[in-house]
Amino acid sequence: MATTPSDDLPLERLDPVELRAWRGLLRAHAALTKALDAELEAAHGLPLTSYEVLLHLADAEGERMRMSDLADRVVLSRSGLTRLADRLERDGLIARESCPSDARGAFARLTPSGRKQLDAARRTHLDGVRRRFLAHLSADEQQLLGAFWDRVLAAHGVSCASERPSCG
Repeated sequence: MATTPSDDLPLERLDPVELRAWRGLLRAHAALTKALDAELEAAHGLPLTSYEVLLHLADAEGERMRMSDLADRVVLSRSGLTRLADRLERDGLIARESCPSDARGAFARLTPSGRKQLDAARRTHLDGVRRRFLAHLSADEQQLLGAFWDRVLAAHGVSCASERPSCG
């Protein structure tokens, strides 16, 4: 149930259980992201955010997406995605195309080199996710955790159902 903060309510700290849950999420995300990023960078010269852009493009129809939609998927600001796309385009991993129906809009398209780089990095990434995260949870715990994330995200209008199960 979503609540709105009010100046009339007393400021209450998180209790120890709430704090452990919240900080655990933040610390786990930070540690996993840092480790997965380092593995991809060392093995393939590809940062995690670049991998995610290539992955979303590979999964999109025609291997292309509007830049604004891509920014939402990879949780980057529009300007942050633009800077990342500049680097990926310079490296030949994506190409940008203008949008015929919107002169201000643009598409990012995965190039054959980008597909090759993604395919090479995918095994490293999936192995890292399994080894660093999934191996520490039983199948039942993974199901339960997934249901928790679905509930939290649904409360914020974000659907997990649109994500392909093969993503990663």
